Amino acid sequence: MHAESEILFRDSAAKALLDPQLRANFRRAMDGLVAKRRAQFPDPKDLQDLRDLSTAIRSRSLLNLPALLEKLEKSCTKNGIKVHWAETCEQANELILGLLQARGAKHLVKGKSMVSEEMHLNAFLEAHGIEALESDLGEYIIQLDGETPSHIIMPAIHKNKDQIARQFSQKIKDAKYTEDVDELTAMARRVLRQKFLDADAGLSGVNFAVAETGTLCLVENEGNGRMSTHVPPLHIAVMGLEKVVATLEEVAPLYAILTRSATGQAVSTYFNLITGPRGNDEKDGPQEVHLVILDNGRSRIYADPQLRATLRCIRCGACMNHCPVYTRVGGHAYEAVYPGPIGKILTPQIEGVGVRHDLLHGSSLCGACAEVCPVEIPIPDILVRLRREATHEDPSSNVVGKGTGRTASEDRAWRIWAGVLKRPAIYRLATWFATRFGWALPASAPLIKSWTQFRTKPVPARRSLSERMRAEGGRHD
Repeated sequence: MHAESEILFRDSAAKALLDPQLRANFRRAMDGLVAKRRAQFPDPKDLQDLRDLSTAIRSRSLLNLPALLEKLEKSCTKNGIKVHWAETCEQANELILGLLQARGAKHLVKGKSMVSEEMHLNAFLEAHGIEALESDLGEYIIQLDGETPSHIIMPAIHKNKDQIARQFSQKIKDAKYTEDVDELTAMARRVLRQKFLDADAGLSGVNFAVAETGTLCLVENEGNGRMSTHVPPLHIAVMGLEKVVATLEEVAPLYAILTRSATGQAVSTYFNLITGPRGNDEKDGPQEVHLVILDNGRSRIYADPQLRATLRCIRCGACMNHCPVYTRVGGHAYEAVYPGPIGKILTPQIEGVGVRHDLLHGSSLCGACAEVCPVEIPIPDILVRLRREATHEDPSSNVVGKGTGRTASEDRAWRIWAGVLKRPAIYRLATWFATRFGWALPASAPLIKSWTQFRTKPVPARRSLSERMRAEGGRHD
C-alpha cells in the first residue's frame, strides 16, 4: 500500500507539473487570494492578536471537548434537533440513508460539506437510488465532470471560465456556449433553483456548533446553504466532532479570521445560525433537523497532546494558498479528500501513516503554512513527528499504521551508514573515495537516482573537511 500510494502521488504530481493550463489557473488564483488576505490584515499586531485569540478559543474547546459535545447534544435536543453519533464513515452513511429512506426521499440537495466528501456520501447514496446534487457552484461544476474538490474552499479553482463554459455547453441541457461569468452563473442557478423546490431533503456541513445554545453555524457566499437547509422539509447537518465551541461569543473572532483568511472578505455574504426545525408560528424552515457527528479517527488524534493541534483547523484553506507545493501541483495530485498542508497531516492520521507515507514527504518544510494558519497549527512539526511515526513502532503511540512506512532497503542503508560512522578508519576511507571519484558516479545510479530525478547531481568537494583542517594545521578529531 505504501509503495502504491507513493507512486500515485508522484505520478499525479508530475502530471500536474506538465500541465501549463493547470499551473496558470492555480498561479492566478493563488496570487489573488494571497493578495486579498494580505489586504485584510494591514496591521501585523492586529492580525497576531486575532490569531492568538482564535488559537486560544480552539485550544480551549479541544481541552474541554468531551464535556462540550455532551452539552451540545443536550442543547440541540432541547431545540428539537435530533443528534446522531457515528464512529466511522460507514456508520454515518448508513445513518443518513436511514433518515432519507424513512421519509421516502429520492432527491437530496447539498450545501458545501467537506465531511460529506470524507464520507464519499454522494456515491453511497447514488448506489442506493438517491440523487445527491451539489448546490455550491464550485461543487456543482466539478460534480458535472465527476471530479473531487481540488480546494476545501474553492472546489473548482483548477478550472478557468473557458473550461467551465465548454463544460456547461456540453453538460447542461439547452445551454448555449458563453464565456460571460454572469450568464454561466445564471445557467447553474436555473438548474439549482428547480432542484431546491423539488428536493425531499437538504444536507449541509457545519462551520461551528455552539454547545451553549445548540446552534449550527454555516458560512457561505452564494445562498445555496440557506436554500438547502430551509426549503426542503428535512435538513441533515454533518460535522466532525472537533467543530464544537462553547459559546456564541467565541464564534465572532473565529468567523472574523475565517473569512479573511479564506477568501479575503471582511464578512461572508451569508452567515446562517440554525437552532432547530420550523416552529408552529414560522412560515419557512425544515420540519425536521438532524445532526450527524462523525469521529472517523478524530478521537484517536485527540488522545495525543501534540497531534491534537490538527483538530484546531477551521478549514479556511490559507495554508494551501501559501504552500509552494500545493500551488504548483493543485489539489488532485494529493489523491486525498483534504489536500495541501492540512491534508498532509490529517489524511495520514485518518488513513494511516504507512498507507499515506507519500503525503508526509510532499513538503519542503518551509513553514509558510504555519506562518499563515489563523489558529497557529504547527504543521511542519507535526509532519516531522508523523514521518518518524511512519518508520518507528513506538509502543506508547496510538498513531494508526505506525512503523509500516519502513522499508528493508532504508534499514540496510541506515545500518551501513551507522557502521561507517562508528569506524573512523572506514569513514576516512569512504570520504577519500567520495572526494576523488564521486564525480564518476552516474546520475542514474540507484544510490542517487531519487535525488537526480528532479535535481542536479551533487558534486563532492575535492578534499574533505578533515583533510583541509590537517593541511592547515588545525584540529580535526
